[in-house]
Amino acid sequence: MSIALTVTNYVGIVAFAVSGSIKAIRKGMDLLGIVVLGFTTALGGGIISNIILGIHPPINLTYLPYPLTAISASLATFIFYKAFSNAGKPLMYADAVGLGAFSASGASLAYSVSHNPLLVVLVGSITAVGGGVIRDLLSNEVPVILTREFYASAAILGSLVYFLLRFIGVNDASAALASMTVTIILRFMALRLKWELPRRVINEGIAKA
Repeated sequence: MSIALTVTNYVGIVAFAVSGSIKAIRKGMDLLGIVVLGFTTALGGGIISNIILGIHPPINLTYLPYPLTAISASLATFIFYKAFSNAGKPLMYADAVGLGAFSASGASLAYSVSHNPLLVVLVGSITAVGGGVIRDLLSNEVPVILTREFYASAAILGSLVYFLLRFIGVNDASAALASMTVTIILRFMALRLKWELPRRVINEGIAKA
């Protein structure tokens, strides 16, 4: 894994752990709940992806720097909640960096196991957004990626970019860097331009009639 991808992976772990911990605090959870939600948000997607690929035990549970970073970020959020909760935009952009890093690393790992395009895109996307889905489900909410924002779509496209570049012969490091860059740019643009996927609006009055 390149140095850039390693650094951004840690940025993503911290950003995702903070977002999960903030959600837990706002839901009135205790310290254990805060750490659990922070941990699963940061590392849950990677764990699911490893299970899909048959990697046991998952890397996120055996490579100690990853869980220690997630737990530390969760505890820091508990202690310095006001500071983190007021850092809305910086956290959103850090989250976008993590989204790019996670989708690229997930796609890279999947490609090393199989060159199946569906598997590469699926695993890349799950690595990036799976933790957020677990966070929302544990918070008794419909996952955000299914209801609003151009978020999972950026991870899907970034993972697809990785596969296409590897398919035409680009090496792993360059493909991962390009994939990460595309995902981050798409997410940044979505934040600035407020992109959303189309949805079907149902008129309740007509539906009941």
